[in-house]
Amino acid sequence: MTDLEQQLAFIIEIDKLKAVYRQTTVKEDKDRHENSAEHSWHITLTAQLLQDYAEQPIDISRVVKMLLIHDIIEIDAGDLFAFAESKDHEQQALKEEKAAQRLFGLLPTVQHDEYKSLWFEFEEAKTNDAQFAKGMDRILPLVQNMNNQGGSWAKHKISQSQVLARNSYLEKMAPKLWQYVVQQTDLAVANGWLL
Repeated sequence: MTDLEQQLAFIIEIDKLKAVYRQTTVKEDKDRHENSAEHSWHITLTAQLLQDYAEQPIDISRVVKMLLIHDIIEIDAGDLFAFAESKDHEQQALKEEKAAQRLFGLLPTVQHDEYKSLWFEFEEAKTNDAQFAKGMDRILPLVQNMNNQGGSWAKHKISQSQVLARNSYLEKMAPKLWQYVVQQTDLAVANGWLL
């Protein structure tokens, strides 16, 4: 296959992300479940808009690339609810690694190496770019759940401590956003949307 044929095969394959549904619902569309492709677009724009809150240096173009590809693996591995049991997350991680090998393996070698490396960097969340990207991936569902009277939190009886733990990347990376998270979760508890 030529590089173009490989790239087009990948482009066709990632269209399947539109059929992977998440727990978060779209209030404005009769509370239907959001798909992972919509989520990837939404957090990418969120990162662009909120980048000035990062108090550590970040390369927003790398953050954007991470966010655009971070959920592609769900085409094979499916979406796991953020607050699932830890054993489920361990099993999911194995599925996701296998999916990353297959999906990024559709690309020409140079792009395969770049995208797979970015995906693993995002998963490990050790760099500033990856921590900010993770923070965006975590804060957007908070915004959506707050806009939807607790949304998936209320449905699954999630606790404030769970949401705070999930958003902890923001505490040092973007302290003003962390304060927003704390304030919003306090409000969610007061409204009965979080335990």
